[in-house]
Amino acid sequence: MTATFLILAAITIAGTVAAMAMRNLIHCVLALTLGFAGLAALYLQLGAQFVGLTQILVYVGAVAILAVFVIMMTQHPTQTTESIFSSFWFSGSLIAALVFAVLGWAIHSSRLPYGIAPPHAEAAVQPIGDALMHKYVLPLEIMGLLLTAALIGAVVLAIHEKRRSA
Repeated sequence: MTATFLILAAITIAGTVAAMAMRNLIHCVLALTLGFAGLAALYLQLGAQFVGLTQILVYVGAVAILAVFVIMMTQHPTQTTESIFSSFWFSGSLIAALVFAVLGWAIHSSRLPYGIAPPHAEAAVQPIGDALMHKYVLPLEIMGLLLTAALIGAVVLAIHEKRRSA
C-alpha cells in the first residue's frame, strides 16, 4: 500500500464516519461529499477513470448538492440540536464493527485463491462516452428529465411547506 492510498482511504473513512455520526443534516451531507470525493480519488488512483469521473459527476456534483439544496429548503430555521453527534453513536459504531468483523472473517476464511487477477481489456472513457451519446442517448435523456422533475418536486414541496408554516 502506498502513502497516497492510505491518505485517500483515511479521508474517505473520515468523511463517511462523520456523515454517520453528526446530527446536523447539512454537516452530514457535506461530510458524505468528502467521502464521495475520497472514493472518486481512490478510483482514479486505481486506474478506473470512467468510474472515478462518474463518481465525481453523479455523487459529488449531483446527489450531494441536491441533498444540500433539499435540506436547506425544507429545514426550518427554528430547529436546533443540542449535540453535534447523534445519541445512537455507540450502537451504530457497534453494528458497524460487527459488520466489518463478519466481512473480514468471510474474506479471510474464503477458499478463493489470493493471486492477482489477469489484466482485462482496458475500457477507456472515449468508447463509453460515445456509447452514451449515440447508442444510449434516449435513456440518458430520460434520466436527466427524471432528475430535473425530482428537483422541481423538491422545490414545490419546500415552497408549499414554507407557505403553510408562515
